[in-house]
Amino acid sequence: MPVTIAPIPSSLPILPLYNKKVLLPSVVSRVVLRNKDSIFLLRKLQRTFDPKTPTIVGCVPVIRKDDSSSQTGADNNDRAITNGSAAGDDDDATQAEPTTAPQVPLHTHQRRPVRGKRPDDPVDSKASETLTVGEDLFKFGCAARIVRIERIGFGGFAIFVEGLSRFRIDHIVQETPYLVASITSYPEPLESTFPNDSELTEQVLRFRALAREFLNKLKELQLPDALIAQLQRLVEQAPPSTLANLLVTVIDVSFDERLSMLETAELRRRLEKTCDWMTRQLHLLQISQQVHSTIEDKLSKKQREFYLRQQARLNNILTITNPSINWHSLNAIKEELGEKDSDDSVSNSSEEDEITDLAKRLTDASLPEEVATAAQRELKRLKRLHPSTAEWSVVRTYLETVAELPWNKSSEDVLDIKKAREQLDADHYGLETVKKRILEYLSVIKVKGDLKAPIICFVGPPGVGKTSLGKSIATALSRRFHRISLGGVRDEADIRGHRRTYVGALPGLVIHGLKKSGVNNPVFLLDEIDKTASSSHYGDPTAALLEVLDPEQNYTFTDHYLNLPFDLSRVVFIATANTLETIPPALLDRMEVIPLPGYTFEEKLHIARNHLIPKQVEQHGLKEGDVVMGDDVVLRIAEGYTRESGVRGLERAIAAVVRAKCVEVAELREQSREAEYRSEVKLEELEEILGIEKFDDEIAQRESVPGIVTGLAYTASGSGGILFIEASQMPGKGNLQLTGKLGEVIKESAQIALSWVKAHAYSLRLTASQNANLLENVDIHVHVPSGAVPKDGPSAGVTIVTALVSLLSDRRVPPTTAMTGEITLRGNVLPVGGIKEKVIAAHRAGIRRIIVPFRNKKDVTGDVPAAVRNQIEFVYAKTVADVLEEAFGLEKGKERRGEGVVVIESRL
Repeated sequence: MPVTIAPIPSSLPILPLYNKKVLLPSVVSRVVLRNKDSIFLLRKLQRTFDPKTPTIVGCVPVIRKDDSSSQTGADNNDRAITNGSAAGDDDDATQAEPTTAPQVPLHTHQRRPVRGKRPDDPVDSKASETLTVGEDLFKFGCAARIVRIERIGFGGFAIFVEGLSRFRIDHIVQETPYLVASITSYPEPLESTFPNDSELTEQVLRFRALAREFLNKLKELQLPDALIAQLQRLVEQAPPSTLANLLVTVIDVSFDERLSMLETAELRRRLEKTCDWMTRQLHLLQISQQVHSTIEDKLSKKQREFYLRQQARLNNILTITNPSINWHSLNAIKEELGEKDSDDSVSNSSEEDEITDLAKRLTDASLPEEVATAAQRELKRLKRLHPSTAEWSVVRTYLETVAELPWNKSSEDVLDIKKAREQLDADHYGLETVKKRILEYLSVIKVKGDLKAPIICFVGPPGVGKTSLGKSIATALSRRFHRISLGGVRDEADIRGHRRTYVGALPGLVIHGLKKSGVNNPVFLLDEIDKTASSSHYGDPTAALLEVLDPEQNYTFTDHYLNLPFDLSRVVFIATANTLETIPPALLDRMEVIPLPGYTFEEKLHIARNHLIPKQVEQHGLKEGDVVMGDDVVLRIAEGYTRESGVRGLERAIAAVVRAKCVEVAELREQSREAEYRSEVKLEELEEILGIEKFDDEIAQRESVPGIVTGLAYTASGSGGILFIEASQMPGKGNLQLTGKLGEVIKESAQIALSWVKAHAYSLRLTASQNANLLENVDIHVHVPSGAVPKDGPSAGVTIVTALVSLLSDRRVPPTTAMTGEITLRGNVLPVGGIKEKVIAAHRAGIRRIIVPFRNKKDVTGDVPAAVRNQIEFVYAKTVADVLEEAFGLEKGKERRGEGVVVIESRL
């Protein structure tokens, strides 16, 4: 039984072969496709194409009536295809070989007129051949495996197909959008010997001998040694069926003869035909050599044509195994012969048009001198490459990138400070300090006349408006805005691009942003600059940003992909970050940090009333007034359901309330009871809509207890809160135990606090003598509630000291008093951060008296909103003695001159 390379399905999609192309089994051929139906088929196959999984199509030659003399039927509608239809083979034309594949007529319902190209087809009109009703498909074809698919020109494809086996078309099963035919396959015999058929064995030996003689003649043409060696192996080792198919592609045979070879399924007949054609070719070669030897330098036109045709055909067979062949020499031979394939002509014409268009774009781009020189060098290189090579696509993509970059294209600056102030006020409520600094930044740009102002870095918790502030700056400058997300970037090449030596190389994020924005002076927002991976074996992307953000260096920024300098000095860079801890110092030094604190509840109330609620009502298809939320409802949502610095969670909660009202509207409409709809949202409805409150109100304890003091905290999310420091004593040996998932810094603060209390125990009237051990038989346990929440930082120092003194002296701190500050062993109180957030949280919790470090007074007066500041009494302490005096309400003691230490006279 004969075997085949791959199983052939009983039905195949048909790929028509135009321009007298014939594909035979075991032959690899390049086919250029520009017909609409074929391209539709290829696009469908490309989505699932995998070189490891055979993708099989049927390649069928297209025959015009005046191109073939093999038509023996009476008319065009019922044409019988007979064996041996090739012109010049009378024996085949008059009698059918019994072993040849059986012949069936092509009935009317199987014939399909090929539609012409419409004007709106996405296929190049010059590259798509207009077909008429007089054209038809040959009855036989070759099942082929798609080896490779390439895009060429504008909308075209080129594919490499490998013939597998012959087949006969039985009938058409699908006509649109492409042909699908039911077939009968004739597998290729792959045996090299036939021990059971002596006659066939003898015929194969004669065939190989003739092939060797033909090969010896080819050697005299001084062909490449590699080609001769390959043909030698084929002659000696290839099965006779495979060798016959390959030789037919080398021998100068007509289109009808190739069709005859395609429709002949029986091996004997194919060997006979191939031997006849080789004999004819050998005779022509002998004549050519005789003429060449007598008149060496006077080749006739016919002989030169024959010689060039042989060179072209042998070059074609070489491309099957050696894709690096010189394509331009092959095209030159075909041009001299005047028989260059129309597919190749269409392809080359399209590619030449593309190169011409690319050269025009490079000229119109007004490139700098250095860039123009490099671009022209690459363009000349592109013209020397063949479009089927991978390097051609790489060079073309590079030149397209160079042509699309805005080397000298800028947008006009229209900077109006008044308009900028109005824009910031319209886009953002509150943030007065931030707005003031942005206006100063814009004013410097306007007065100075250039853009070498400091690079701004907005730092703050999520959802406070860092990204939208960048957009507002771009709007105020009348510049185009582009956002570069740096979160998770871990490769230096993401910033500086990949070198073109890598497969799939692309420019970096900076050059890509310039290409997308289309101007060389946009506003770039480097979002989440603190999320870049600073330690990676792919390189450090933060180091690559150093050149980008340095005005003294970025005018010659060189991307690895371009390998050409690009001036970034006109780009306005704005960075955003949630924290400064992960930003390298060298990078941080190039930016001016502007902190963005979280919103107060009054600011959130204003934002929700003027922006969030109208936005959600509109997005959910309701009208203005269909949903009414009072200030008490919005405040309850902000306090009980969304404890955050920004307003994203608040917006999601408001959206949930609006959706609930949408459900109510829809149900009442279905019941025709729209008049009963109530637009106002009550406080009692929130629990039904949003569930139980996620956060309890942080209310200061009503009853004060010795050893418990209220402190202030700053959370990692950027919001503030209050916490309680609890101290307890028990019999022991003077040990200090700390609980509450505390960090190293807060543990050290507790040790400092205890040491200070022990050192000043006698002054505080906690011991009877200066040498007495305060904790001789006592252990101290300090606990910070919410034990699952990590806590760290030095700002709880004064709170721990007060809690220890309160415990050991049995004095109580008023529940409405809170405090914050770092302490030293000398008893000084140092400033801390997050004052605004801490004060707002204390106000929310009912605190009306706050002790803060003296050096934080400027933060209270400058950052804390007046509405909050007017309702709280602030006490500023320089020493721990000041804190204890204000906490316990003691009478002021006398100060020792020069020491600045308060001596507390009152007994505790």
